[in-house]
Amino acid sequence: MKLRVLGILSVLSVLLVLLGSTAILASVSRELTQELQIKRVAALNRFAQVALDATTAEVSAGLQTEMDRYSELYGEGVLIRLQQGTLRSGGLREDRADVGDALARANLNLSDTTLAPLQPFGPDAEVLSRSFGSASQVLGEVVLEVKVEPARQKLRERWLVVGLAAAALAAMLLLVAARVTRWVLRPVHRLNAAVTQFEATGRTGQLPEDGPPELRELSRSFTTMARTVSNSLESQRQLIADTSHELRNPVGALRLRIDLLQLELQTARQQDAAAGVVAELEHVEDLLEGVLRLAAAEHRASEYSARSPLGGSTSSPAGRVQAPIDPHPILQEETERAGPAAHRSGSTILLHGPPEPAVQIAANPAELAQMVAELINNAIKYAPGARISVGALRRGGAVTIEVSDDGPGLSADERAAATGRFWRSPRNRGIGGNGLGMTIVDKLASANSGRLVLAQAIPHGLVARLEFPPAMTGPEAVAGPASLPGQAAMPGQDQATGPGQVASNE
Repeated sequence: MKLRVLGILSVLSVLLVLLGSTAILASVSRELTQELQIKRVAALNRFAQVALDATTAEVSAGLQTEMDRYSELYGEGVLIRLQQGTLRSGGLREDRADVGDALARANLNLSDTTLAPLQPFGPDAEVLSRSFGSASQVLGEVVLEVKVEPARQKLRERWLVVGLAAAALAAMLLLVAARVTRWVLRPVHRLNAAVTQFEATGRTGQLPEDGPPELRELSRSFTTMARTVSNSLESQRQLIADTSHELRNPVGALRLRIDLLQLELQTARQQDAAAGVVAELEHVEDLLEGVLRLAAAEHRASEYSARSPLGGSTSSPAGRVQAPIDPHPILQEETERAGPAAHRSGSTILLHGPPEPAVQIAANPAELAQMVAELINNAIKYAPGARISVGALRRGGAVTIEVSDDGPGLSADERAAATGRFWRSPRNRGIGGNGLGMTIVDKLASANSGRLVLAQAIPHGLVARLEFPPAMTGPEAVAGPASLPGQAAMPGQDQATGPGQVASNE
C-alpha cells in the first residue's frame, strides 16, 4: 500500500514539475526568439531603406561600407541585390540554398521576417529577407544572415538553471510525498498490527491517535471496540477460572461423603457402584484442574501478546524479560521425576546430554518444567512400552527441546487438531485424560516467545518440539543445526538411541 500511494504521489509530483518546467522553458525560448528577431528585423529594415536611397541616388559605396561595418560588428553576412548589381558582406552569397530561396521570395514581394522559435540545438544561422522599392515595383532585395548560436547558448544556460531548479523541486516534492505517505499510512499499519494482534490474542493496546482526522477517529473507534471485546473475553476467562476453582470445594466435599458412604456399604454390587461414582468424581477433579491450568496458561499467553509492541518483535514480553536459563537441568529433573511412571508402563526414557556449546533460552523455569513434564507424561500415557527420547539442541538458529517416542503417533489431521481444547485421539478414548495437555503446552510456549511443533517420526511415532529463540548474542546464538551429542541414561532408562518423536494429547 505504501508503494502504491507513494508511487501515485511521486508520479503526480513529477508531472507537476515537468508541466511547470515545460511552460517556463517555452516562455524563455519565446522571449529570446522575440528579442533576437526584433533587433535583426530592425537591422533588415534599415538596410532596405539605405538600399532604396542608394538605388535612387545611384550611389552604392556608402551602402557597402554600412554592410561591411555591420558584418564586422555582428559576424553576420548581408546580401543586397540592386538593379546595378549585387552587394555582399560577411561571406554571404546567393549560391546558398536558403539565401537563394529568400531572394526568390523577396523578388515576389514576400518578406521573411520571422525567426523559428529557438531550440537548444539546431542550425547555426537563419536568414531574414525583404524587398524594397516603390508601391508597384520591386527595386531590389535584402537578405540578412542571423547567427542564432549565441542566443542558443543563452537558452541552454537558462535550460540548465531551470533543469536544476526542477530537479531540486522534484526531490523536495518526493520527500514531502514520502512524509505525507508515512503520515497517512502510519495509523493504517498500526491498525493492521492491532487487528492481527487482536485476532491472535483477543487483546490489543491503546492506538495512538495521529494521522488524518478520519484515521484518528477510526483508531479511537477500534480501541473502544477492542477494549470492550477484550473485557468481555477476560470476563469469560475469569468466570471459567473462578467457576472451576469454586467447584473444587463442593466436589471435594462430595468425594468425602462418598468415601464415608463406602464405609457403610455392604454388598459387592454397592461397592462397585460407589467405585464408579468415585471414578467419575476423579474425572471431574482432573477436568477442573486442567481447566484451571489452561486458564492460567491462556492468561500468560494473552499477557505476553498484549505487552508486545504493535508491529514489533515479540521475542520477550515488554517489562517482563526472563533471565536466560540452561534448559538441560530442567530436562534432567523432569526425566528423573517421570522415571517411576515410565517404569510402570514399560517405557524407557533416554535423556541426551547437553549440547556443546551450551544453549540458553529466555523462558520461565517453572513453565518450562510444566511443558516438559506434560510432554513426557503424554508419551508415557499414550505410548506404553515405547522408547522416549528427551533432549535440547540447536536447529536452524533456534533452540529446540524435543520429547519423542516410537509409539503409534498421530496422523497429519490429528497433529493439526492436537492443540485444540478437549481434543483426544479416537483410539485413546479408553485412556484417562481431559484433552487439555497439548493445549496448555501450546499456550505456555507462546507465553515464553516459543512455539509447539508436532511432527511425524520415522518409521512411526510423534515428536513434540518446543522451539525458542536463543537468549545469547554473538556467533553462538546464530549457530547452525547441531546433532545430539553424548547420551546419559537415567534410572528406568536404557542407553539405546531411538527416533525422536512423541505421543498424544492428554
